[in-house]
Amino acid sequence: MRAISNLFFARITVAAALAAATVSMPAAAERLSLAERVAALEAQAQAGQGNVDLVNQLQALQTEVQQLNGLVEQLRHQLDEQKERSKQQYVDLDSRIGRLEGGGGGHPAGAAANPNSGQLDDIQLGAPESANGNAPAPSTDPALSLDNPATTAMPGAAAPRTSPATAAATPPPAPAGTRFDPAAEKASYDEAFNALKDGRYPESTRRFQAFIDAYPQSELTANAYYWLGESYYITQNYRVALETFQTLLKTYPESQKARDAMLKIGYCQYELKQWEPAKATLNGVVKKYPDTVVARLAEGRLRAMQSEGAH
Repeated sequence: MRAISNLFFARITVAAALAAATVSMPAAAERLSLAERVAALEAQAQAGQGNVDLVNQLQALQTEVQQLNGLVEQLRHQLDEQKERSKQQYVDLDSRIGRLEGGGGGHPAGAAANPNSGQLDDIQLGAPESANGNAPAPSTDPALSLDNPATTAMPGAAAPRTSPATAAATPPPAPAGTRFDPAAEKASYDEAFNALKDGRYPESTRRFQAFIDAYPQSELTANAYYWLGESYYITQNYRVALETFQTLLKTYPESQKARDAMLKIGYCQYELKQWEPAKATLNGVVKKYPDTVVARLAEGRLRAMQSEGAH
């Protein structure tokens, strides 16, 4: 009887243990699932914080880009203003240099200074240039007018000899019987130069070209070629400016503007990155016109090329 009782008690104990184990398994599984969910939520929270940081960084970069764009626009505006001032100063300085080199800083007797007409104060219509580049006082003899340039030679003097190269470079003579009005000629030149001085470069280009076409034999045609080249140079049309200055130098090698044209040829070659031709031209200016303003300008550009390593 006692043995039966012990067996029954053992079975009850085993059953109770099994029941307890069966009850504890779902609780453990629930605790494990909860931990996983918490970990997942923490991971999502961290990822969300990372996204917030990225958004903040992007907004900061956008703000910085906007500020930089504003600064660039401001600098571009200042650069445009500076370029415009430099152009105006350049035209004025070049005009002064031309007058100083052409007339030694003064005006010949009877020549009226005209600050708006380049070197018109150095050249009188109807009067030939003297050996030093200055023009003598205008003659009152009608035979020495612009309409009769051939009569400026001394009576009995032999006609000057013209080499083939010079003849090829000399502009064609005006048709027989053609007479030009000196006042209209001067007004046409002044209009072109004033357009250049006022910064109306397309207009100055058109007017100087029209003057050259209308007055190919004018004593101002060489100057017109020079300022036509300047109009192209200032607007950075260096290739056409180079051709214009080369035409001036070839056609009018004895012009007051020949030295300036030679200098500008070197400048144009420099801007076109034609380093060797630019060096040769600028060195030629220094050699041909020593102790002059153009020689000093050429030397300055050569030094700049050396410092820039242009070769």
